[in-house]
Amino acid sequence: MSWQIARWYVVAIVLLIADQLAKYTITQNFLYGEYINIFPGLDFTLVHNTGAAFSFLSDAGGWQRWLFLIISLAASIVLIVWLYRLKASQFFLSTSLALILGGALGNLYDRIFLGYVIDFIDFYYGIYHWPVFNIADASITLGAVFLIFESFLVSKKV
Repeated sequence: MSWQIARWYVVAIVLLIADQLAKYTITQNFLYGEYINIFPGLDFTLVHNTGAAFSFLSDAGGWQRWLFLIISLAASIVLIVWLYRLKASQFFLSTSLALILGGALGNLYDRIFLGYVIDFIDFYYGIYHWPVFNIADASITLGAVFLIFESFLVSKKV
């Protein structure tokens, strides 16, 4: 495997490590539900998400842990293979997939070892809160935005 390909796995692993270090720091310094205001519109608060994005199915009784674990594992395997098959010239697509992979692995780790995902970033405006998320979620979202953007670039070239 060339460095051209391996670097994307390194990006994903760095994101996984950053996500896990942030989650570890939060869990060591916060009680569940405790929060600290960083600046108006941003709090750090420790919450556990047993569901998917936006706590979807979080109160489903436990079976959803295994569903989301399997989905995350399958998606990670697909991303690993997809990254391996890309050409070195596909920089933007590779960046997108590496961001998604790093985030997927960060949340997969939580689901495997904790049974839930640790979330802690709480953006809000007045009384309106965005669902609490983490670095892995932000990485997946950014990667998905890049992927959508990249798909428009590719369709314009064809």
